[in-house]
Amino acid sequence: MFNLFKKKKEENKRGDDYLSLKVREVVKETTDTVTIYFEQPDPYLDYKPGQYLTVILDLGGKEVRRSYSLCTSPFTDPHPGITVKKVKDGLVSNYLNDQIRPGKTIEIMKPLGHFTTDFHSKNKNHFVMIAGGSGITPIMGITKSVLVNEPDSKVTVIYSSRSEENIIFKKQWEELEAKYEGKLKVVHNLSQPSSIWTGLKGRLNIQTIKSILSEINYPELEASKFFVCGPDGVMDTAFAALVEMGIDKKTIHKESFYLDLHAKEEDLKSKGKLSPELTREIEVTVEGQSYSFEVPAGKTILEAGLDKDINMPYSCQSGLCTACRGKLISGKVDMIEDAGLSESEIAAGYILCCSSKPASSDIKIVIE
Repeated sequence: MFNLFKKKKEENKRGDDYLSLKVREVVKETTDTVTIYFEQPDPYLDYKPGQYLTVILDLGGKEVRRSYSLCTSPFTDPHPGITVKKVKDGLVSNYLNDQIRPGKTIEIMKPLGHFTTDFHSKNKNHFVMIAGGSGITPIMGITKSVLVNEPDSKVTVIYSSRSEENIIFKKQWEELEAKYEGKLKVVHNLSQPSSIWTGLKGRLNIQTIKSILSEINYPELEASKFFVCGPDGVMDTAFAALVEMGIDKKTIHKESFYLDLHAKEEDLKSKGKLSPELTREIEVTVEGQSYSFEVPAGKTILEAGLDKDINMPYSCQSGLCTACRGKLISGKVDMIEDAGLSESEIAAGYILCCSSKPASSDIKIVIE
């Protein structure tokens, strides 16, 4: 298990789970998306298709962390790469798109994430991938890994983009379809296509997904593997379509993108779903060591802990990666975002410290 602890400010050296990677190449995928390829470190970067890297930057004198999925496959690509799409007012995404050049060095945390699978040459699977926007990033790495590792498996990709110019990896998909004819099918759906576009148009909806999948005759969908990645709208639509088709929701792998915690919190406040913001004293146990500290009104549990130089684990700080996961032993919290947790984890009392704020007294959290 990776030790994700944030080192105290006075310490210069981080743990073994951090690396400095040198940028080898920057590829412009679309007008607002780049893929950053890194030189292989020594020893080689060990990762699974679909995992992500946490980028650590010092911008304006402040350390910021963001997580970006690997678009590459360790089975086919000599150099690991992440794909970054600009987000409006996105501090890190804009910096990586506009300022990063070959030769620069970026500090990262070693790969993490469960949006992946195992491969075997004897498998006869049908992988169904549904993605929107830059949610296609981990899908690309998984797809390439399936095609090279499982000769009897097939892949169907349903990819929603805004326009032809916004299709990320457009040329790569065309090349892969030609190389693996009969094994890979990529269906593009554009919400704002040009007048000459002859493919699927409009917002990706449940009926469109069901129609595409109903035409597939290999093998039975019940024996397939499902991966869904993208913004909330695409995720919700894809999930609903698959469930309506009788797919067990527990078998659907999901990875959310584009979460805006501030906007979601404001929405929850307007609906009266959040507790009054008060300063609360809480207790957090990290690997057997207990700490008591105040969480000021308006701050998350993670923010307050880091302000006290407590070595709490964290990565993306947006409720996606689950690096900050802890178990709520007593008390109540308001969790703004729980996308990274499964239903069973939530039922068991797990919370994400980066998106949780105290909602009662006597709060005790255990982080292992």
